[in-house]
Amino acid sequence: MHKIIKNIPRLIAITLVSLISFIPFYYTVVMATHSTDEVMLGLSLLPGKYLFQNIATALNKTFWISFRNSLLVSLLSMTASVSISLMAGYGLAAYEFRVKKIIYNFVLLTMMVPSVLGIIGYMQEMRVLHLSGTLAPLILIWFPNGFGVFWITQYLKNSLQMELVESARIDGCNEFKIFYRIVLPCIKPAIISLCLLIFLWSWNSYLLPLVMINKADNYTIPLYIQSLGNEHRKDIAAQITGLLISVVPLIAAFAVFSKDFIRGLTEGAVKG
Repeated sequence: MHKIIKNIPRLIAITLVSLISFIPFYYTVVMATHSTDEVMLGLSLLPGKYLFQNIATALNKTFWISFRNSLLVSLLSMTASVSISLMAGYGLAAYEFRVKKIIYNFVLLTMMVPSVLGIIGYMQEMRVLHLSGTLAPLILIWFPNGFGVFWITQYLKNSLQMELVESARIDGCNEFKIFYRIVLPCIKPAIISLCLLIFLWSWNSYLLPLVMINKADNYTIPLYIQSLGNEHRKDIAAQITGLLISVVPLIAAFAVFSKDFIRGLTEGAVKG
């Protein structure tokens, strides 16, 4: 009983924070049930009667094309970025070589530079390669991922026992078998966490598709939502509805892998 009373302030604080976090989401859901005119008049606490109309407006043919494009870009970006980060991170964590510290410091330096600063140069590069207007630039930009390399390197240093690797080498196991049979199973939470983060960032990316994509057939979800409406007026209610629908895959992914995601965030931060 004393323990329950002691935890009451903590429970109250958690409840308040949860309610404060839930309010914006609730208002977003409510606004998706109103027309654009009603949304412009102000916030309403009660649902409206335009939900199905807004869903019909948002879920047109272009939506499914954009959904396919976003899913393709996010999955390929996640696969490429995580694969390269795993190999680079393992190399920095498990091997000793002359320029290791220089490379690692360069990786940290790339994380300190805002990606927006390089977008003009990246646009010129894609134009020279004749890839502008395609989905390729949205995928290629994730190949060099400083955060991913840093994340895997730190996780391996903190969580992987190098004695296992050394024992496998002594027993005659080659480096590829060590990587796939020993290293990858040991850092599964870190891999899942990084996969979810890269998928989320790629799915929600707006600025890069905005400057790279010029055809509706190559729109991603954020561009499609922004384009809802006509030349005279934006359909805000339909945009909000499309926004809610677009987060369903993210919620589903987190719901399935939430335990591994939280485990990956916590275990990699603890030494040993």
